[in-house]
Amino acid sequence: MATTALGVVFAVVLAMGQVVVARHRAGGAADLAALAAADGALRGQVEACGAAARVASAQGTRVVRCGLSGEVADVTVRAAFGPYTPEVRARAGPPGAVP
Repeated sequence: MATTALGVVFAVVLAMGQVVVARHRAGGAADLAALAAADGALRGQVEACGAAARVASAQGTRVVRCGLSGEVADVTVRAAFGPYTPEVRARAGPPGAVP
């Protein structure tokens, strides 16, 4: 009985760890992709979103949504880690920019 309980606890802790890792991986990739898109905002949406997709791909994730509002980039990234695929949204742009 005790072995079964410990096995269940271990499985829950392992699953929670995978969720946290997947979320952090997606968050980091979303931040970097949004910065890349904001850097290319003056060259147009196609170029900016292409840069975001390249950065996200290098992080082992993929861009689900990318948009520009002036100089502000809004990017959503999906990361697959085990059975979990969290989506994280990040925004980047110059200080004081209003989308």
